[in-house]
Amino acid sequence: MLSLKTITLDQIKTSPIALEFDEIIPDEVYTWEKADFEKYMVPIGNSRFPLTDYFTIEVEGDAESADDVKMVINGDCGRVKYIGSKMSAGEIIVNGDADLHCGAEMEGGSITVNGNADSYAGREMRGGSLTITGNTREFCGSSYIGDWRGMSGGTITLHGNAGKQLGECLSGGKIIVKGNCDILAGIHMTKGYIQIDGDVTRWPGGQMKNGDIVVNGELGRLLEGFTQEGIYDNPEIEGEVLSGKYIKYIGDIALNGKGRLWLNAEKNRDKL
Repeated sequence: MLSLKTITLDQIKTSPIALEFDEIIPDEVYTWEKADFEKYMVPIGNSRFPLTDYFTIEVEGDAESADDVKMVINGDCGRVKYIGSKMSAGEIIVNGDADLHCGAEMEGGSITVNGNADSYAGREMRGGSLTITGNTREFCGSSYIGDWRGMSGGTITLHGNAGKQLGECLSGGKIIVKGNCDILAGIHMTKGYIQIDGDVTRWPGGQMKNGDIVVNGELGRLLEGFTQEGIYDNPEIEGEVLSGKYIKYIGDIALNGKGRLWLNAEKNRDKL
């Protein structure tokens, strides 16, 4: 019989300074009981405070490993950073917004944010799945400041809109955006797959060397570093067939790039 431990955190109040949840992941807490959570001091700025000042906690069931843990966080977590950071197994559900670095460096398991996520969601992600039902801000699936290694594995699914530099330095994995996207999606990309179903402001694929970017909506402005290769019917990319005609570009030629940018021809007739 499969065992499952459900850990439910219900928010009591918010904090003007962000709580840091990188220690509260299934990998670390699968053996914890309610009393352990009640003793836990959560980092806030340069200090620590009782987690119970901000959340009530209920624990049900047992877990033999992190795979057997389901964490449910209820409330406005717009001031809770690092949710699911570095997790490798288990499930986290956030019923509300999430602050910076949600799913950063995660290696496995799944995170669902039933709301918006702030910047750096899925930063340097290596595996697992991150689903955001709302919007996210800049640098989703990107590298961190000063680094050149972005997301390398796993899947990010964003049902809303994405901010600037989605998938910066992407070196693997898949990012699906159901809404619109701001500038420079896939900048410095070397591998992987980005699909944007809505409109893109401008300049996807800047300085990309390899990988695929698909734009199913209207592209505002194309970078000069891309050359048109042809028009394809129902192209197959990453094992999936795209329905319709697509304009295929290769670039960024400024870096002798072999990246592939696919534009929906019907939505981008001005570029035919």
